[in-house]
Amino acid sequence: MPTQKKAEMIEQIKEEFGSAAAIFLVDYKGLTVKAAEELRGKLREAGAEMKVYKNTLARIALREDELPEVDSLLVGPSAFIVAKEDPAAPAKALKEFAAANKAIVIKGGIMEGSVLTVDEVMAVAELPSREQLVANLIQVVRTPLTQLVRVLNGPNEKIVRTLSLIAKDKESAA
Repeated sequence: MPTQKKAEMIEQIKEEFGSAAAIFLVDYKGLTVKAAEELRGKLREAGAEMKVYKNTLARIALREDELPEVDSLLVGPSAFIVAKEDPAAPAKALKEFAAANKAIVIKGGIMEGSVLTVDEVMAVAELPSREQLVANLIQVVRTPLTQLVRVLNGPNEKIVRTLSLIAKDKESAA
């Protein structure tokens, strides 16, 4: 039976994981404090947080939250990158940091109720960000609307040009 403090920590972890769009697991052994702070800053900018929990408490929280079990990933020192909204931006920041700093090893993750392999985390990092997707969607919607406005303005423009030419003709005739 867990102690009161451990039970509270499990509830905190469940709350954190339950509100996450994605959770990425990394091995941070050998990471300096300065590098860890740099990584935390980059993740914060990307809309995520890096948390370190005991593997056993995280395992219990995942089980109680009915999230997929990642027991094979919870070996050795584990840090949890919790993406709040857009999983692509934190995955991209994590991938870039891991490429520059060999002390970080990406283990995998959880997204939409499925366990992600390292390759799948890398694939998520290649996805466009939420802002890029919204911009693309706006462009797709805007293009036909712009063309419709041009088509609807066509007759009006012709009338204005015709009246303008008639006015010039009358001015030159007078």
